[in-house]
Amino acid sequence: MQTGSISREAPVLIAGPTASGKSALAMELAARDGRLIVNADALQVYENWRILTARPSAEDEAALPHALYGHIGRDQPYSVGHWLREVAPLLDRPVVIVGGTGLNFNALTRGLAEIPDVPTVIRAEADARIAAEGRAALLAELDPATVGRIDPLNPVRVQRAWEVWRATGRSLAAWQDETPPPLLPLSKAEALVLEPDVPWLNARIDRRFQQMLTEGALEEARANVPGWDPRRPSAKAIGGPELIAHLKGEMSLDKATEAATLASRQYAKRQRTWFRSNMKAWRRISLP
Repeated sequence: MQTGSISREAPVLIAGPTASGKSALAMELAARDGRLIVNADALQVYENWRILTARPSAEDEAALPHALYGHIGRDQPYSVGHWLREVAPLLDRPVVIVGGTGLNFNALTRGLAEIPDVPTVIRAEADARIAAEGRAALLAELDPATVGRIDPLNPVRVQRAWEVWRATGRSLAAWQDETPPPLLPLSKAEALVLEPDVPWLNARIDRRFQQMLTEGALEEARANVPGWDPRRPSAKAIGGPELIAHLKGEMSLDKATEAATLASRQYAKRQRTWFRSNMKAWRRISLP
């Protein structure tokens, strides 16, 4: 896309579905303006995945300054609040903040509620219930206001909302209603959301997963087999569970590839829906 109409002074925010070319655009703007590229993707923070999360390559990271990529251990807790605290000191220099995690952008531009930590025993209770009863059981216990603010198809978001209610006796929506001022109001940023043509994006998703396999995604998954725990947030990297199932002899590589590309397409669809609902004030960039 043409970058001439994008601000050279304001912080630039780039959101978009997986495989839509966000990182390439961020690299172009960083090179043009001397910006720091800041990660806003919830999975690219984990050190154990580079290929499967499409994290910038080591060569890209060496060519231009990057922050908040691959710095969290796979078993470490990391939330939107953790991310926001790490972003805050980076905003005193020119930045381009890029990712597909809408909740991070919402926290940055709208503020984040100061919710108490969830006790381990309640998290364990939630883990057990979601394993035994599924996402829908927890979703059914949430209040309508909270259901309207989360992605009800995302088990991680559903579980988080349920844990907050169970731990504090107050709904997630009630906590959010007491949100402090944002670090970066939308009015002070150039906020872009990429809107790719769906057939074009699906073809890119399919090609990208094949490229990931060529670049060593299977070996990356093999390194994650020891101590693998599917309940960890880091285990949600699309393609990770599928390739590990293949490595454990539970499915063929062809089936794992088919399942991973389907999961990626479905994830991109959920992202597009979320962006349309939650980023109405952002500038739309049609692709290709």
